[in-house]
Amino acid sequence: QVQLVESGGGLVQAGDSLRLSCVASGDTFTRWAMGWFRQAPGKEREFLGYISMSGVTYHADSVQGRFTISRDNAKKTVYLQMNSLKPEDTAVYYCAASVTGWGQRRISGYDYWGQGTQVTVSS
Repeated sequence: QVQLVESGGGLVQAGDSLRLSCVASGDTFTRWAMGWFRQAPGKEREFLGYISMSGVTYHADSVQGRFTISRDNAKKTVYLQMNSLKPEDTAVYYCAASVTGWGQRRISGYDYWGQGTQVTVSS
């Protein structure tokens, strides 16, 4: 059974930084592409970026330059470094795994999801 567990969320002030982590179970993490999404209250789940199994990254325009995705295969962990946080970044943040290994921008491209971690940015 694959499990993805996010951590690192919390309450921060505008301008602060946070690093979210997502730890995966199982032995095939190195063959997965990993994505990050977020969902604010009353809004659709939003794609933030991905890192492929080969380490290629893509970040959505909305977070380009502020958010960075990375991975540590030895720790089976993917990270989302978030800098210069804004109140509009407030949301539940989710990591997801795609067994294809290729980066995916659509929700339907992911096979496994974490339970989410809340990030709240105060002004």
